Amino acid sequence: MSAVEDRLAALELHLPVPVKPQFEYVPVVVHADVAYVSGQVPRLDAQSVISGKLGAGLDVERGREAARLCVLHALAALKLALGSLDRIERIVKLTGFVASAPGFTQQPQVIDGASKLLGEIFGDRGRHARSAIGVAELPRGSAVEVEMIVALRP
Repeated sequence: MSAVEDRLAALELHLPVPVKPQFEYVPVVVHADVAYVSGQVPRLDAQSVISGKLGAGLDVERGREAARLCVLHALAALKLALGSLDRIERIVKLTGFVASAPGFTQQPQVIDGASKLLGEIFGDRGRHARSAIGVAELPRGSAVEVEMIVALRP
């Protein structure tokens, strides 16, 4: 097991099985020493996701859980693409999209779930630049979607 996977185990976290894209994109593109991770939704299994809108049926805590799940799916995609999560030098940028009801303005608090998890897993290497964006709708009715840019060890 890798050091990152040891850390995941210590946190009692498990990477989900990566889901094959159903549309025309790849989950991870590696260019030079950077990996670009496509948007990941909070899948509970191959068919279902945490769905709904924050501020209309979903509270901030459930949104944080969804954001954390997105990160685990992103890491699973990275592991498949890279062979080992130990190739990750640093999380550079995280962009979080939050399906938001009118008037909901707590997108940063929701995406903190993803940011805090990356810090728990990677320490200072998990600290990143970030955007938290409220949107009207997300694919599959997802409550949250997260994409990342990751610096890799050469």
